[in-house]
Amino acid sequence: MAYLAIIDLGSNSTRMVVEDLHADGTYTELRREKQDTRISQNMGPELTLKPEPMARTIKVLAQFKKTIDQYGDVELRAITTAAVRTARNQSEFLDRVKKEVGIQLQVLTGQQEAHYDYLGVMKALPKIEDGVILDTGGASVELIGFKKRNSLHEVSLPFGAVNLSEKYHLANRVEESKVDEACQSISKQYQDLGWLGEFNGQPVILLGGANRSLARIARTFAGEREVGQIHGYEMSQEMVRHLFNKISHTDRAGREKIAGLEKSRADIIVSGLLPLLNLMKILNAPSVIFSESGVREGIIAEKMN
Repeated sequence: MAYLAIIDLGSNSTRMVVEDLHADGTYTELRREKQDTRISQNMGPELTLKPEPMARTIKVLAQFKKTIDQYGDVELRAITTAAVRTARNQSEFLDRVKKEVGIQLQVLTGQQEAHYDYLGVMKALPKIEDGVILDTGGASVELIGFKKRNSLHEVSLPFGAVNLSEKYHLANRVEESKVDEACQSISKQYQDLGWLGEFNGQPVILLGGANRSLARIARTFAGEREVGQIHGYEMSQEMVRHLFNKISHTDRAGREKIAGLEKSRADIIVSGLLPLLNLMKILNAPSVIFSESGVREGIIAEKMN
């Protein structure tokens, strides 16, 4: 019996899983927890982690470490992504986590994060041959273009649900001019990639909290009984745009009441869907497919191999 614990400190939330790894290459999930820590809050153009977000994140990390220690002999992989990756006071935060919690965080590069996304999706969606994976986080998006299940391009771009919301003031009632500004910036960065043209007409495989929220909203809207079962769920481009228009024309208080959307995401759901909307437009993607498997499952796949 071998235990593997993974702590994934993202820009918006912190997640923990504990897995029981089996000799036959399978594994059983023993524990899964998530807390909305939003360490990227108010980083601003100075790219500095602020005291309050750091403090609440460290508190959650300590809680997760206490839970993991209950399993005894367990291998711990603790990773962190865009917010800490870009923070100018990164070393200060990492040192505090090591001293106060006893965890050594590994700061993934954008390419590493994208590659783990790719591994996780390929493991969990074995029938998909071609497409573009989009993982929308709080402070970055990862894009992976693959054909015949082979990864051809793996990149990370420095915008996400939290920093877009703060920069373009999309948290409460949304002004169309601000949405247009954000879209122009996102579209320009996509166009600079060039290789996206190779995937015209291919589906987008979606990861990340904002995209998962979209799937739950859609399933609620459609009257599905198991709203949370989104893995492999497919949605047309038209439905994505319809739901976005509905969400974006509702203020924050109204969004908090939308069935399927976590209240804690009401201020970043509009910004969190903009990377998808612009990618669908560039690719002329006919549909999107949701994956519950991403970075954490990619780490497990790498470990099992």
